[in-house]
Amino acid sequence: MLGDPPVSKYAICAGREIHYLEWGRADMPPVVAWHGLARVGRDFDALARQLSSLYRVIAPDTIGRGLSEWVEEGAEPGDAEYCFDVYGRSALDLCDQLGIQTMRWVGTSMGGSFGMWLAGGPLKDRISHLVINDIGPELPRAAIDRIVTYLGAPPEFNTVGELERYLRTIYAPFGYISDDEWRAMTEASFRRLANGKVTSHYDPRIARQFVVHPDDWRLWERYDAINAKTFLLRGEYSDLLSPEMAEEMTRRGPKTAVLECAGCGHAPALNVPVQTEAIAVFLES
Repeated sequence: MLGDPPVSKYAICAGREIHYLEWGRADMPPVVAWHGLARVGRDFDALARQLSSLYRVIAPDTIGRGLSEWVEEGAEPGDAEYCFDVYGRSALDLCDQLGIQTMRWVGTSMGGSFGMWLAGGPLKDRISHLVINDIGPELPRAAIDRIVTYLGAPPEFNTVGELERYLRTIYAPFGYISDDEWRAMTEASFRRLANGKVTSHYDPRIARQFVVHPDDWRLWERYDAINAKTFLLRGEYSDLLSPEMAEEMTRRGPKTAVLECAGCGHAPALNVPVQTEAIAVFLES
């Protein structure tokens, strides 16, 4: 049975306004769902609908994305705040404000890296279950270069329809996404510029994290320190998580279980039963 629709909320966390969606009742076990690098919390709509009859699902927008606050203009503030250390303070502050002491964590791409960073560090004793969606403790150089290329200079479009066609192209590796889901994704992640054109709803300076904070993505030490039960999803054609690295993750640290998701690359959209049901079973374990 599916739960009620989400409630859109805001909180001041680590000095910045954070937008988040909340599904389910406040007395249910909490699941924190953290999105990918240039994405937003609405990416978890399908998964949250399935989980919200049993869990309280919290899906934030990271600062610099969606409806959360951006940092001030100029290189210095962006370089200082678009990093896991600051995102971590925001996440801890949000959880404390919501009365969340222990939690399950679902992270896609950056959200999976961030989950490893937290579960092997400041939330080591508070994350009981960790779902990592198509990312490992280190990133291939070619994948980083590809991400930075499209992330740092988001194109502008005359219409929302043009933006949707662009998103369908760059996010084709997500796998099956219905027409309604593509439209919802577009409407949840666009902004209109002063010149009247539309573009993706994130601060291009978030790409600086790869340059200024490269250690955020070097996570084997954190991964090896994780106590949480861990479940890894890998897109069959992923260029961010190789089969060899996924295999190594089954042998080290928390010795994750792995589900390879057929027909998609980076990263599985977590919107089809084979993915959502596997996550639900894992979270109940």
